[in-house]
Amino acid sequence: MTRLLYLVSHPIQYQAPLLRRIAAEPGIDLRVIFERKDTVQGYHDPGFGTQVRWDVDLLGGYDHATMAETSLESEIGRADAVWMHGWDSSARLKALGLARVRGRPVLMRGENQDQAMPDGPGPRGWVKRRYLAWIFRRCRAFLAIGTANGDYYLRRGIGKERIFSMPYAVDNQAFAERAAGADGMALRRSLGIPDGLPVVLFAGKFQRRKRPDLLLDAWKTLAQPRPVLLMVGDGEMRAELEAWAEPGVVFAGFRNQGELPGFYAMADAFVLPSESEPWGLAVNEAMACGTAVVVSDQVGAARDLVDETTGAVFPAGDAAALSTALSQVIARSDCLGAQAAERIAGWDFEADVAGLKQALAFVEERRP
Repeated sequence: MTRLLYLVSHPIQYQAPLLRRIAAEPGIDLRVIFERKDTVQGYHDPGFGTQVRWDVDLLGGYDHATMAETSLESEIGRADAVWMHGWDSSARLKALGLARVRGRPVLMRGENQDQAMPDGPGPRGWVKRRYLAWIFRRCRAFLAIGTANGDYYLRRGIGKERIFSMPYAVDNQAFAERAAGADGMALRRSLGIPDGLPVVLFAGKFQRRKRPDLLLDAWKTLAQPRPVLLMVGDGEMRAELEAWAEPGVVFAGFRNQGELPGFYAMADAFVLPSESEPWGLAVNEAMACGTAVVVSDQVGAARDLVDETTGAVFPAGDAAALSTALSQVIARSDCLGAQAAERIAGWDFEADVAGLKQALAFVEERRP
């Protein structure tokens, strides 16, 4: 039995079902330590610009505590291996040092990739590279969420044998089941969307880096009768987006996890036009619901999940290319959506568990 300690900032809606799956795996004794968990009761999300309380179980099914409730040094001492999600906090940097002192191997998983998170030029880039080298020397193995993330480690001198695939996944089964059980016609009526019109969906934070404005511009150039543009979410750009909108654009506000599958299932195409996006788990969600996807080439998920068989990839910032991609995908949305569901089926928690176990076996074999 491998005692695995997982360190992460807070309970994350995407990760909770994965942690339950890992906790159920024979041979792994999982213990999760959060830096904080008060967010479970709700918090102000600056990206959405509103109060958020997720409607999914964030804490059930696995052993957990917060750093305030336990001793980090003792927890690391009891573990056989330490898994960390990112290195963006003083608590996890402290844990890196403690793990090194106690001789516990660290498995690092993060979202970094060069397009979304470049080191940058000049002195700041040099300092960042030195900082990353310091962190990576303290890690025994790396858990890559996708191809671009794996390449990020390779470019920084990490040997291929130390990188293991642990793909960024969502609960595919839960999304597919909720999508299948959703009443699409009732949802259309509640939103005032006419029957028979295709639906283009944006679901996420109305932030400038996600470029919902680019989608609105591209939509305006589509041939009449245009599909409905359904904007689900909230954030800093909402007022200006509403001011630019024309008839045919529907703003549905923030919607929780339990509601999203119905929106994905109703859509003919889901669009993520970001200019900077380390991954984009909404792409996984849409595909699990059988929806074709259109993403920019700056979305991390594009390289692994999106091509002409599941949707389209367009150059970030190019409204004309996005408009063309939308027209092509909407014309084949049923076929592409079915293929999207097939593609995402293998990008799942089972693949995560397999990669994690391979990494654990690797560090165990090299234990001093």
